[in-house]
Amino acid sequence: MAGAAGRVGGGARLTQALGGDALTRRLETALAERTRANGEFFEAEAERLARLCHRMAERFARGGRLIAFGRSPAARSDARHVAVEFVHPVIVGKRALPAIGMAGEGGALAEQVALAAEPDDIAIGFGADGDGGEAAAAIALARERGCLTLAFAPAGAEWEFEPPGRDASIHQELVETLYHVLWELVHVFFDHRGLLEGRSARPTHDTGASSFLYPFLGEGEQDLEAVVGDVRRSVHAKAEEVGELREQTLTENGDELIAAATGLRDDLDAGGCVLALGNGGSATDAMDVVADFRRPPDPRWRPRRALDLTEDPAILTAIANDIGTEAIFARQVIAHAREGNTLLAISTSGNSANVIAALAEARARGLRTIAMVGYDGGRVAAERLADHVVVTRSEHIPRIQEAQASAYHLLRELVELAP
Repeated sequence: MAGAAGRVGGGARLTQALGGDALTRRLETALAERTRANGEFFEAEAERLARLCHRMAERFARGGRLIAFGRSPAARSDARHVAVEFVHPVIVGKRALPAIGMAGEGGALAEQVALAAEPDDIAIGFGADGDGGEAAAAIALARERGCLTLAFAPAGAEWEFEPPGRDASIHQELVETLYHVLWELVHVFFDHRGLLEGRSARPTHDTGASSFLYPFLGEGEQDLEAVVGDVRRSVHAKAEEVGELREQTLTENGDELIAAATGLRDDLDAGGCVLALGNGGSATDAMDVVADFRRPPDPRWRPRRALDLTEDPAILTAIANDIGTEAIFARQVIAHAREGNTLLAISTSGNSANVIAALAEARARGLRTIAMVGYDGGRVAAERLADHVVVTRSEHIPRIQEAQASAYHLLRELVELAP
């Protein structure tokens, strides 16, 4: 299987499949850019990521928590995303690890961290390159407290990872893959408690039901450097996997993305609004979509109208408590349905009852509907429950979400490029 760094040629298949118009050529170029950046970044950082997993596992084993924070709307979505992944693991057999996401609505980031951070915690700052120093101030305070600190731009953190290039969307996609990889692979060391003090030891746990995540690990005696090497190779494998899945998503669904973007452009130009939704990690993807429409990552693009239907906990909990979780999005669609609006639904399964109910309500009210789904597309794809369905063909939820991020980032870009 070809390595991620050598897969730029995937764009040629995209051109052959979709034709040669300007939007298709942009998809081809975007795929090549992402393939190149993915390969370069994880090739360079795999060793450090493996060792950071070890350090994070030590903190968790001592009772530490992950504290993630970000000021901007886009950074907020990442802070919420990494927190939900650690607290609510989607992989069978993985323990919940304590995490919390903090954002601008809670006040200054440093003030929030000052009230929360403890010496064994892990502090992750997002958006440090564009928030006027807020994340850096919070990181400095966390470091003074004795926290392990991590950032994705120069911010004074012990561990800093800077994705290559200048494209903000590609940066976000690489960072999302990075924190998914940390979440998946920190369990390798956490499940081998004898290695957490940095000495050779026989593992006290095997990887159990989640062993498929760690194909290089055996059940015999392991020393720290051997496990670090196994984790490093697993980082490479995961980067290659998302590269392949991103290619499948953008290649097979290129026509759908172009058609969705072209129609959406017409709707938005006429005053329409995007309504975005999802559950769990997909809810944070909805946050990211709305952030990109409202505050474009490219200054040449127009701000566009968008609403995040996952944003208000009072609305969500009121509907869930009084009617049921299946109605949490459909009731909001009823409230916000207007001629020219579009519903963008994100689901890793394509089977979520509340997503299906929202799509049905949107169609009944004449809204354009776009769905991004994983696995085989679930009911959404099989029953064609949306006007435009983008299917990411995987059963591995972190990789689905990473490829979906490329799809909705490019949908946003194509809206501005559409004639």
